[in-house]
Amino acid sequence: MAPITNGRTLFNEIPTGFPEPGKTTVYDTSQTIDLENVPLNGGVLVKTLVLSADPYMRVQMRPAHIESYMPPFIVGQPIFSLGVGKVIRSEKEGFKAGDYVYGLLDHAEYSIPSPDVPIFGIIVFKPEPGLRYSAYIGAGGMPGQTSYYGWKEYANAKAVCHLLSHVFLEILLSAVFFQGETVFVSGGAGPVGSLVIQLAKQDGLKVIASAGSDEKVQFCKDVGADVAFNYKTTSTLDVLRKEGPLNIYWDNVGGTTLDAAIENAANHARFLECGAISQYNSKDGVKMKNLDQIYARRIILYGFLVSDLAPKWQEEFYKVIPKKLASGEFKFTEDVTNGLENSGQAIRDVQTGTNTGKKVIVVAQE
Repeated sequence: MAPITNGRTLFNEIPTGFPEPGKTTVYDTSQTIDLENVPLNGGVLVKTLVLSADPYMRVQMRPAHIESYMPPFIVGQPIFSLGVGKVIRSEKEGFKAGDYVYGLLDHAEYSIPSPDVPIFGIIVFKPEPGLRYSAYIGAGGMPGQTSYYGWKEYANAKAVCHLLSHVFLEILLSAVFFQGETVFVSGGAGPVGSLVIQLAKQDGLKVIASAGSDEKVQFCKDVGADVAFNYKTTSTLDVLRKEGPLNIYWDNVGGTTLDAAIENAANHARFLECGAISQYNSKDGVKMKNLDQIYARRIILYGFLVSDLAPKWQEEFYKVIPKKLASGEFKFTEDVTNGLENSGQAIRDVQTGTNTGKKVIVVAQE
């Protein structure tokens, strides 16, 4: 077989604000690949099917010498993210042609990823019957793992049961009422936040959720939020003052929303610090007014990365969550971008919040 074009999305320059397609990233078709003869050196040749665009990718668009929790993109090299692909050839034990794999993949039509990268090196998986493989980069993958691991490890959710009995027309009626704790989930319509909402409702809690459009607010309600609001048109402070105090805050956005949550926290509240997308593209940050309330209210803040908790919770996650997604017990939604050449726009959509659901880049069909 003659060499074929191997389209790639390259990191072109470090942005100062929001990433710009065609400037921050560029689509490149200069590389060719011989699928039958390219040296594997003991590795695996993978055809990319779907790729993820995630908020944290903005953190990777930095000078290479600056350390952070995710490795930097290198100017002139393909960007990379979690994805699903299909094995074309393999010289690696445990991988064979036709296997589906999940893990960190270059934004390229074909690549030879390393299975040996800790946590997110490629692994072979068999999709749950009835569950499309794109779900494994969303609710069935890293975003869902973030929700599940963090909630199980740190939420310590409490649903309080009260027994009410009364006599009416000489008939004893008994009813059980659950008045659980209150949790606020920012970024509630995203793949992390929407699963947190469902986990919280499963545990009997009252859920408040914020999102950035009326469509997203409706999705929060559809997955179980008791109170959902558009933070762009409704005051977050006003909602939390009315519906709080907060026993748990799941933070996907940081900034002024975090400050409002601190102001409306109950004593001994638990804050699960998962992301800060409101700050990723900001040079100036925001002024926090309520930091003194962290000690005044004895708030516990848990900052965590999904990789830290994977050894404890990953096996349970894969036993529980894909089945619930396939059955429809847990709901998720996707926002699809077709074509690797459009991955730069997909990344920007996530940073600006114009996506509705988990952003999925479809690179190829099987």
